[in-house]
Amino acid sequence: MIAAARVAAAIEILHDMAGGLAAEQALTRWARRSRFAGSKDRAAIRDHVFDVLRCRRIAAHFGRSDAPRALMIGLLHLQGADLDMLFSGEGHGPAPLSAQERDFPEAPTDQGTLWNLPDWLIPRFEDALGKEAEAVAYALQQRAPVFLRVNSAKAKREEIRLTLLEQGVETKENPLCDTALTVIEGARKIRNSPAYQDGLVELQDAASQAVVAQIPPGNRVLDYCAGGGGKALALAAQQERHVFAHDIDPRRMSDLPARAARAGVNLEYLETQEIANADLFDIVLCDAPCSGSGAWRRAAEGKWTLTQARLTELTAIQDDILDQAASYLAPKGVLVFATCSVLREENEARVNAFLSRNAGWRRGKMHRYSVASEGDGFFATHLIRDK
Repeated sequence: MIAAARVAAAIEILHDMAGGLAAEQALTRWARRSRFAGSKDRAAIRDHVFDVLRCRRIAAHFGRSDAPRALMIGLLHLQGADLDMLFSGEGHGPAPLSAQERDFPEAPTDQGTLWNLPDWLIPRFEDALGKEAEAVAYALQQRAPVFLRVNSAKAKREEIRLTLLEQGVETKENPLCDTALTVIEGARKIRNSPAYQDGLVELQDAASQAVVAQIPPGNRVLDYCAGGGGKALALAAQQERHVFAHDIDPRRMSDLPARAARAGVNLEYLETQEIANADLFDIVLCDAPCSGSGAWRRAAEGKWTLTQARLTELTAIQDDILDQAASYLAPKGVLVFATCSVLREENEARVNAFLSRNAGWRRGKMHRYSVASEGDGFFATHLIRDK
């Protein structure tokens, strides 16, 4: 596909999303009906779509509309692209720009458009992040780096860095965690690389790895909201631990047994009804469902679909998860609460609410990881039972 045809495809996908499809759904459906598109085409089209989602307000400003074609025009204008080449009408590309479409407005000056956030979220960013709020808002408009976790059960970081380099993937050591690598070149070669296929590395955000690395000693560990299982795998690589994985929706863990086998680590899987009958745990990790605001570089759709009502619903879910998980913890055990959110309501406020509801607990280590080149935005705290 030529560059113009990729732009036309992105507009088509944005149109499907305007009709109610989620981004991943729309991308998958387009790929299924467009078998002619190669892997590089699909990757470039995906980049266009997610660039629009990360910068939707400013793209709509320059495009003078939030219609799919206008969003794409506004984004490409912002990026300094050659619009005449991309909108030539040739080679399955979109039709040429009209005179009205060429009449671009002056740069925006309002905070919401510059920050590319819904207006209602701006005070929450400022409350939670203080002087860092603006920098985080701008960071969320950029494509996220790619991070790898070195499987410490099989290899050392420097060994894997050199191995990956031989396989066409250039990385550097990431300062957040001694298992983390930041990919510099060759990210699209990772999944087919022998290092990945042999379980030497996993794709995992560096801040997420740091959350796991900070978990205190304890043999019996329950990853209560395991999801895809990245943290459970990282915990299991610390071979002194006996790790159990659980998720309220077991389908989210469907590929976890295969990943664990590839990594050469052992996990046990618990259904919800089985946890109450299991022995108590030394550590319970709750990487709770949240807004995902610290990871909106990767899942940018979330910043536009999140509502105030949904945020309130999420905080209630987080409270319920913490209260339930606490009942599975052994005396003097540690409850680790984590989110990939930057919002105070989902982080410090939930910790304070838990402590106000539950006597005999105290807060231990607490840390915020900012959205930066080293990792996504994360929050983690250790809640310690005194008896």
